[in-house]
Amino acid sequence: MGRKEDNIHKAQALMRQTKFIRNIGTAAHIDHGKTTLSDNLIAGSGMMSGDLAGKQLLLDFDEQEQARGITINAASASMVYDYKGQEYLINLIDTPGHVDFGGDVTRAMRAIDGVVILACAVEGVMPQTETVIRQAIKERVHPILFINKVDRLINELQVTPEQMQARLASIVNEVNEKIKKLLPPELKDKWALKVETGNVIFGSAYNNWAISVPYMKNTGINFKQVYEFCKNGDQKTLAKKAPLHEVLLEMVIIHLPNPDEAQKLRIPVIWHGDPESNFGKAMLNCDPEGPVAFMVTKIIVDAHAGEVAVGRLFSGKIRKGQELHIIGMPDPNRAQMVSLTVGADRIPVDELDAGNVVAVSGLKDAIAGSTVSSDPEMASFEKIVHYSDPVVTMAIEAKHTKDLPKLVDVLRTVAKADPSIQVEINQETGEHLMSGMGELHLEITQYRIVNEHKVEINTSQPIVVFRECVLGVGGPFEGKSPNKHNKFYIEVGPLSADIVQAMRSGVIDVEGKVKDSKAVARQLQDLGMDRDEARGIVAFHGTNMLLDMTKGIQYLHETMELIKEAYIEAMNRGPLANEKCMAVKVKLVDAKMHEDSIHRGPAQVIPAARSAIYGAMCLAGRTLYEPMQKVFINVPQDVMGDAIREVQQRRGVIEDMKQEGEMTIVASKCPVSEMFGFAASIRGATSGRALWSSENAGFEPMPKDPLDKAVLQIRQRKGLKPEPYDAAYYSS
Repeated sequence: MGRKEDNIHKAQALMRQTKFIRNIGTAAHIDHGKTTLSDNLIAGSGMMSGDLAGKQLLLDFDEQEQARGITINAASASMVYDYKGQEYLINLIDTPGHVDFGGDVTRAMRAIDGVVILACAVEGVMPQTETVIRQAIKERVHPILFINKVDRLINELQVTPEQMQARLASIVNEVNEKIKKLLPPELKDKWALKVETGNVIFGSAYNNWAISVPYMKNTGINFKQVYEFCKNGDQKTLAKKAPLHEVLLEMVIIHLPNPDEAQKLRIPVIWHGDPESNFGKAMLNCDPEGPVAFMVTKIIVDAHAGEVAVGRLFSGKIRKGQELHIIGMPDPNRAQMVSLTVGADRIPVDELDAGNVVAVSGLKDAIAGSTVSSDPEMASFEKIVHYSDPVVTMAIEAKHTKDLPKLVDVLRTVAKADPSIQVEINQETGEHLMSGMGELHLEITQYRIVNEHKVEINTSQPIVVFRECVLGVGGPFEGKSPNKHNKFYIEVGPLSADIVQAMRSGVIDVEGKVKDSKAVARQLQDLGMDRDEARGIVAFHGTNMLLDMTKGIQYLHETMELIKEAYIEAMNRGPLANEKCMAVKVKLVDAKMHEDSIHRGPAQVIPAARSAIYGAMCLAGRTLYEPMQKVFINVPQDVMGDAIREVQQRRGVIEDMKQEGEMTIVASKCPVSEMFGFAASIRGATSGRALWSSENAGFEPMPKDPLDKAVLQIRQRKGLKPEPYDAAYYSS
């Protein structure tokens, strides 16, 4: 039997012994070496040839990933490692670093207990590094640090041994500060990075070597020898003396928690049900005999097995053929196949126990983020909150009419597999609109539709998604029903940034109905909202809210559902350019209604309430918010001026500049709408010598000049008349 088969047998034996399991991930800025590192770990445990490690990129098995040299999907693998005579099962998830695929990182964090944060010794701590640390701490995933590409520091930057140690120490300190700043007091000391304990290692994933302070003490290797080996181009010998997988997996086993320890800390943060219930106790103890509690973090679409749900099993056992409930769905689904995953391979097993990362096919109603259980009454896991919204949209249509039904199915599948993609069907134009995190995100998805799902499509140029908001307070504005028997008086105003942030980050639950209005009112008051307003909350929609400020109005209770519908319609299509609204507070302050219910049906109430909202928004002053990106550019000094000019031509604002050796790091903020084609322009302007990266930075109000132009363009594109209606139009 080969090493790989032998390993699989061992993995099956170990998956029941939670104290010997580690669920880990890699996370870092793009191109800091996550996939190369993952390959080495898999090779070190005998799952692939050592010669291919770092070159084969086993977990980048998607052909787009190999062609572009980046990770697009979070891929998972299980391997067995022998440490001091005891074997351990290590479930590893390799995550993407590109900002467009940040959603995948957030979802992967839910499945793991510990994460190896990578930082490049040359580039240091980058914006995306900070984002992944924030994501890990929020999910209570224990971070450790691997500083990669140390050989480049020595060979390319020609540093002295003293400079090398100073540089590495400054990276450790910077990451440590970022981790400690986010930790609750009880974990500050436990999770801090301390080089002497070995939760920081240094090495080169590409050249297969790594060292840590404890490893140096045990083997007698020191920094001076490492420096000499790299300087003399003999990293092969170094890799034999200090193999990467040995040093890193040792660190993982010693410093990262097993599922038993991790779940005691994590469950109270990611699940808000009753800790004394059956579910609460079973998950806190990672009990394989408890009810099934499974959280889906990814859907893989497989040509043979169909949709495969990958995620973390927090309690119970999942067996082949078992009936499971997807919480929120009416009918149970049957688990057709249960498996361990290694890169693109899935190894079927009869059952899997709590504490493992599991792949299950047959759960057709599951999406990434679903809670799956043996009991339909289970309280769902906390919603996975993504750090940014889709900001770029393109229209898609089938090239051949016969493919239209298939395209609808494919778009549904694509949105299921990647919840960061949003698909809308415009009923009026029949267009399918697909929104993603950026140009690259849409390009990759388009490629999948054509090459994996075999549907030929035509697409429009990507366009940017805007949001509508109000500048001040407007109203009360009277909206009359077509029969003139019902009148609604509405006031609107902007919401404070703190409240919008709380809604966006999931602190205030804006999904579905307002369950506990008193608790929500308390939260809003704590964030500075007036007490009476906070108590009038009726509904949320996105980052907007509807408040009822009326007292004792007859028939209002029966009509409220229709007013809610009008409010949702108005928030989905604002009065300025039919874009979605954000941060708008809509207050119903008075209403007069016909006593006969026949005269206050949907056809009367909805247009009246919608006109009142639109009219009040016109009085308040309408504006557009545009999505922004932080853009970071590493550039040699002699072409720095060209890079800055490139940013400023795109309405970019330079926020910070710092010098590091020969390189200048420019931090700026640019509107996403101006960033199309930036990659080619910056390469041209700097002769390909600039390294750049970006991260989404939310929405900001547009300046007056580009605003008028953007409104006109959007209205023309949507077939609306060029001038938006004014308040008088809505009062007729």
